[in-house]
Amino acid sequence: MQGLLLFIFEMFIFDDIMSGMNQKSIIESLLFTSGHPLSCKKIAEVSGFSEEEIENSLKELTNDYAQNNRGLRLIFLDNKVQLVAASESKEAIEKLIKSDFEEDLSQAALETLAIVAYKGPVSRAAIENLRGVNCSFILQSLAIRGLIDKKNNPGDGRSYIYNVTFDFLKNLGINKLEDLPNYGELK
Repeated sequence: MQGLLLFIFEMFIFDDIMSGMNQKSIIESLLFTSGHPLSCKKIAEVSGFSEEEIENSLKELTNDYAQNNRGLRLIFLDNKVQLVAASESKEAIEKLIKSDFEEDLSQAALETLAIVAYKGPVSRAAIENLRGVNCSFILQSLAIRGLIDKKNNPGDGRSYIYNVTFDFLKNLGINKLEDLPNYGELK
């Protein structure tokens, strides 16, 4: 009987330790995957943890990042939190971004740009539905390069729609979208 009680006690302690480890990992994963600020309420809804547990884990993560001189940080604004690169990495990040923009567009970026050109104005969800993968970073990269424009979606105020820009037309050397190959068929 005593062995059974000890086993049950150890299982509860082990579960508590594991849930504490998993909790921070899950929160970190959600923030990384999101790429934009999330409220504790949203993280709680998605993860199944209480808002208090989320807040405690965020404090622990903040301390972990600072004390261990990690390359990530948490920033807080308007009851939301976002996972960002550490400011100490600024120069290296700028070099990476600059080199990315000096290189040719990747196949994924070209596919995404083609979808925006032929289907635009188009939502991120529609693009991701066609491509079958998350396109957040690609859309951001294309917007920074000035090839696409992001505007509020008039049909759904919670999302955006994307369309090509004049720079896109200039870079291709065309006067209007209708000059794209097979535009009439693919639109």
